[in-house]
Amino acid sequence: MKNTLTAAFLLAASLIGHAASAGELQLFSREGFRGERVVIADGAANNFRDFGFNDRASSLIVRSGTWELCEDKNFGGQCAVFERGEYPDLRRFNNEFSSAREIQGRGNRGQGYAYGRDDRDERREERREERWREERREERRDERAYQEGGNAIELFNGYGLHGRMSVINNDIRTLVEVGFNDATNSMVIHYGTWEFCEHADFRGQCRAFGPGRYENLQDFSSKISSIRRVR
Repeated sequence: MKNTLTAAFLLAASLIGHAASAGELQLFSREGFRGERVVIADGAANNFRDFGFNDRASSLIVRSGTWELCEDKNFGGQCAVFERGEYPDLRRFNNEFSSAREIQGRGNRGQGYAYGRDDRDERREERREERWREERREERRDERAYQEGGNAIELFNGYGLHGRMSVINNDIRTLVEVGFNDATNSMVIHYGTWEFCEHADFRGQCRAFGPGRYENLQDFSSKISSIRRVR
Protein backbone atom coordinates (compact mmCIF):
# COMPACT_ATOMS: atom_id res chain seq x y z
CA MET A 1 0.00 0.00 0.00
CA LYS A 2 1.25 3.45 -0.81
CA ASN A 3 2.87 5.12 2.18
CA THR A 4 1.02 8.34 3.09
CA LEU A 5 2.49 10.74 5.67
CA THR A 6 0.84 13.65 7.41
CA ALA A 7 2.01 17.21 6.94
CA ALA A 8 1.65 17.92 10.66
CA PHE A 9 5.29 18.96 10.93
CA LEU A 10 4.62 21.98 8.72
CA LEU A 11 3.42 25.33 10.00
CA ALA A 12 -0.34 25.92 9.68
CA ALA A 13 -1.85 29.33 10.39
CA SER A 14 -5.00 29.77 12.50
CA LEU A 15 -8.26 29.27 10.61
CA ILE A 16 -11.37 31.46 10.32
CA GLY A 17 -14.85 30.47 9.26
CA HIS A 18 -16.20 27.22 7.85
CA ALA A 19 -14.76 25.15 5.02
CA ALA A 20 -16.34 25.70 1.66
CA SER A 21 -18.17 22.84 -0.02
CA ALA A 22 -15.57 22.68 -2.80
CA GLY A 23 -11.89 22.58 -1.93
CA GLU A 24 -9.29 25.07 -3.13
CA LEU A 25 -5.53 24.56 -3.10
CA GLN A 26 -2.95 27.24 -3.96
CA LEU A 27 0.64 26.29 -4.81
CA PHE A 28 3.61 28.69 -4.89
CA SER A 29 6.99 28.21 -6.55
CA ARG A 30 8.91 29.79 -3.64
CA GLU A 31 8.76 29.56 0.14
CA GLY A 32 6.63 32.06 2.03
CA PHE A 33 3.91 32.15 -0.67
CA ARG A 34 6.15 33.91 -3.18
CA GLY A 35 6.93 33.30 -6.82
CA GLU A 36 4.52 31.85 -9.36
CA ARG A 37 1.10 30.72 -8.12
CA VAL A 38 -1.18 27.92 -9.31
CA VAL A 39 -4.76 27.42 -8.06
CA ILE A 40 -6.39 23.96 -8.10
CA ALA A 41 -10.11 24.08 -7.42
CA ASP A 42 -11.68 21.25 -9.41
CA GLY A 43 -10.90 18.44 -6.97
CA ALA A 44 -7.82 16.89 -8.57
CA ALA A 45 -4.80 17.46 -10.80
CA ASN A 46 -3.18 14.17 -11.75
CA ASN A 47 -0.10 15.61 -13.46
CA PHE A 48 1.38 19.03 -12.62
CA ARG A 49 3.41 18.81 -15.81
CA ASP A 50 0.21 19.66 -17.71
CA PHE A 51 0.42 23.25 -16.45
CA GLY A 52 4.20 23.60 -16.08
CA PHE A 53 4.39 23.14 -12.31
CA ASN A 54 5.91 19.68 -11.89
CA ASP A 55 8.30 19.44 -8.90
CA ARG A 56 8.07 23.22 -8.36
CA ALA A 57 5.87 23.70 -5.26
CA SER A 58 7.75 25.22 -2.29
CA SER A 59 4.81 26.52 -0.22
CA LEU A 60 1.05 26.18 -0.31
CA ILE A 61 -2.26 27.39 1.08
CA VAL A 62 -5.29 25.14 1.56
CA ARG A 63 -8.23 27.53 1.38
CA SER A 64 -10.78 24.77 1.93
CA GLY A 65 -11.00 21.00 2.04
CA THR A 66 -8.33 18.39 2.79
CA TRP A 67 -5.78 17.62 0.08
CA GLU A 68 -3.40 14.76 -0.64
CA LEU A 69 -0.29 15.76 -2.61
CA CYS A 70 1.98 13.10 -4.10
CA GLU A 71 5.52 12.93 -5.45
CA ASP A 72 4.56 11.19 -8.72
CA LYS A 73 1.82 11.79 -11.27
CA ASN A 74 -1.53 10.00 -10.87
CA PHE A 75 -1.11 10.18 -7.08
CA GLY A 76 1.82 7.76 -6.98
CA GLY A 77 4.91 7.68 -4.81
CA GLN A 78 5.04 9.11 -1.31
CA CYS A 79 2.19 11.47 -0.42
CA ALA A 80 1.37 14.00 2.30
CA VAL A 81 -2.00 15.22 3.55
CA PHE A 82 -2.64 18.94 4.13
CA GLU A 83 -5.65 20.25 5.97
CA ARG A 84 -6.97 23.80 5.77
CA GLY A 85 -4.24 26.34 6.60
CA GLU A 86 -1.06 28.03 5.38
CA TYR A 87 2.20 26.12 4.84
CA PRO A 88 5.07 28.56 4.14
CA ASP A 89 7.76 25.85 4.07
CA LEU A 90 7.33 22.32 2.67
CA ARG A 91 10.69 21.13 4.05
CA ARG A 92 11.45 17.58 2.80
CA PHE A 93 8.66 17.84 0.21
CA ASN A 94 10.09 21.01 -1.31
CA ASN A 95 9.96 20.80 -5.14
CA GLU A 96 8.70 17.20 -4.94
CA PHE A 97 4.97 17.25 -5.75
CA SER A 98 3.57 16.10 -9.10
CA SER A 99 -0.14 15.49 -8.40
CA ALA A 100 -2.87 16.50 -5.94
CA ARG A 101 -6.44 15.55 -5.10
CA GLU A 102 -9.04 16.53 -2.54
CA ILE A 103 -9.88 13.78 -0.05
CA GLN A 104 -12.42 13.30 2.74
CA GLY A 105 -10.72 14.11 6.02
CA ARG A 106 -8.20 12.48 8.17
CA GLY A 107 -10.76 10.39 10.07
CA ASN A 108 -11.77 8.48 6.94
CA ARG A 109 -8.26 7.57 5.82
CA GLY A 110 -7.24 5.05 8.47
CA GLN A 111 -3.69 4.70 9.77
CA GLY A 112 -0.45 6.18 8.53
CA TYR A 113 -0.63 9.84 9.52
CA ALA A 114 1.77 9.96 12.44
CA TYR A 115 5.10 11.70 11.85
CA GLY A 116 7.68 11.19 14.56
CA ARG A 117 9.04 14.30 16.29
CA ASP A 118 10.84 14.96 19.53
CA ASP A 119 10.75 18.01 21.78
CA ARG A 120 13.61 19.65 19.89
CA ASP A 121 11.63 19.40 16.65
CA GLU A 122 8.66 21.02 18.37
CA ARG A 123 10.77 23.91 19.69
CA ARG A 124 12.43 24.48 16.31
CA GLU A 125 9.05 24.60 14.62
CA GLU A 126 7.71 27.01 17.23
CA ARG A 127 10.68 29.34 16.62
CA ARG A 128 10.25 29.09 12.85
CA GLU A 129 6.56 29.86 13.15
CA GLU A 130 7.21 32.87 15.39
CA ARG A 131 9.83 34.24 12.94
CA TRP A 132 7.40 33.79 10.07
CA ARG A 133 4.64 35.58 11.99
CA GLU A 134 6.98 38.44 12.88
CA GLU A 135 7.91 38.83 9.20
CA ARG A 136 4.21 39.03 8.31
CA ARG A 137 3.67 41.64 11.06
CA GLU A 138 6.57 43.70 9.73
CA GLU A 139 5.17 43.53 6.19
CA ARG A 140 1.77 44.71 7.42
CA ARG A 141 3.37 47.57 9.36
CA ASP A 142 5.37 48.61 6.30
CA GLU A 143 2.29 48.51 4.13
CA ARG A 144 0.23 50.60 6.54
CA ALA A 145 3.07 53.11 6.75
CA TYR A 146 3.08 53.63 2.98
CA GLN A 147 -0.61 53.36 2.18
CA GLU A 148 -1.09 57.08 2.81
CA GLY A 149 0.65 58.34 -0.29
CA GLY A 150 3.87 56.33 0.00
CA ASN A 151 5.56 54.59 -2.92
CA ALA A 152 5.46 50.80 -3.22
CA ILE A 153 8.52 50.44 -5.49
CA GLU A 154 11.26 52.82 -6.55
CA LEU A 155 13.31 51.72 -9.56
CA PHE A 156 16.73 53.23 -10.36
CA ASN A 157 18.70 52.99 -13.58
CA GLY A 158 21.99 53.20 -11.69
CA TYR A 159 23.54 50.87 -9.15
CA GLY A 160 23.43 51.73 -5.45
CA LEU A 161 19.99 53.42 -5.75
CA HIS A 162 21.39 56.20 -7.93
CA GLY A 163 20.42 57.69 -11.26
CA ARG A 164 17.03 58.19 -12.84
CA MET A 165 14.11 56.91 -10.78
CA SER A 166 10.65 55.52 -11.63
CA VAL A 167 7.89 54.89 -9.07
CA ILE A 168 5.62 51.83 -9.34
CA ASN A 169 2.50 51.41 -7.18
CA ASN A 170 0.43 48.96 -9.23
CA ASP A 171 0.85 46.05 -11.63
CA ILE A 172 2.35 47.16 -14.92
CA ARG A 173 2.31 44.98 -18.04
CA THR A 174 5.25 46.72 -19.67
CA LEU A 175 7.71 49.28 -18.36
CA VAL A 176 7.75 50.80 -21.84
CA GLU A 177 4.71 52.73 -20.60
CA VAL A 178 6.87 54.63 -18.09
CA GLY A 179 10.05 54.77 -20.15
CA PHE A 180 11.91 52.31 -17.93
CA ASN A 181 12.01 49.07 -19.94
CA ASP A 182 15.18 47.01 -19.32
CA ALA A 183 16.61 49.95 -17.36
CA THR A 184 16.45 48.81 -13.71
CA ASN A 185 19.77 48.14 -11.96
CA SER A 186 18.75 48.76 -8.34
CA MET A 187 15.51 49.30 -6.45
CA VAL A 188 13.71 49.75 -3.13
CA ILE A 189 10.54 47.83 -2.24
CA HIS A 190 8.66 49.47 0.62
CA TYR A 191 5.83 46.95 1.00
CA GLY A 192 4.37 43.84 -0.58
CA THR A 193 5.94 40.96 -2.49
CA TRP A 194 6.27 41.65 -6.21
CA GLU A 195 7.12 39.53 -9.24
CA PHE A 196 9.54 41.08 -11.75
CA CYS A 197 9.66 39.54 -15.24
CA GLU A 198 12.10 40.00 -18.11
CA HIS A 199 9.39 40.28 -20.80
CA ALA A 200 6.11 42.17 -21.14
CA ASP A 201 2.88 40.61 -19.80
CA PHE A 202 4.82 38.82 -17.03
CA ARG A 203 6.54 36.39 -19.40
CA GLY A 204 10.05 35.02 -19.52
CA GLN A 205 12.14 34.56 -16.42
CA CYS A 206 10.48 36.03 -13.32
CA ARG A 207 11.72 36.60 -9.78
CA ALA A 208 9.86 37.60 -6.62
CA PHE A 209 11.23 40.28 -4.27
CA GLY A 210 9.88 41.40 -0.89
CA PRO A 211 10.45 44.61 1.08
CA GLY A 212 14.07 45.75 1.13
CA ARG A 213 16.86 47.70 -0.57
CA TYR A 214 18.43 46.03 -3.60
CA GLU A 215 21.48 48.07 -4.54
CA ASN A 216 22.71 45.70 -7.23
CA LEU A 217 20.43 43.33 -9.14
CA GLN A 218 23.49 41.56 -10.55
CA ASP A 219 22.47 39.05 -13.26
CA PHE A 220 18.93 40.51 -13.31
CA SER A 221 20.15 44.04 -14.03
CA SER A 222 18.66 45.79 -17.08
CA LYS A 223 16.27 42.89 -17.67
CA ILE A 224 12.97 43.90 -16.04
CA SER A 225 10.05 44.61 -18.38
CA SER A 226 6.89 43.93 -16.31
CA ILE A 227 5.92 43.91 -12.64
CA ARG A 228 2.97 42.58 -10.65
CA ARG A 229 2.18 42.12 -6.99
CA VAL A 230 1.89 38.52 -5.79
CA ARG A 231 1.35 39.11 -2.04
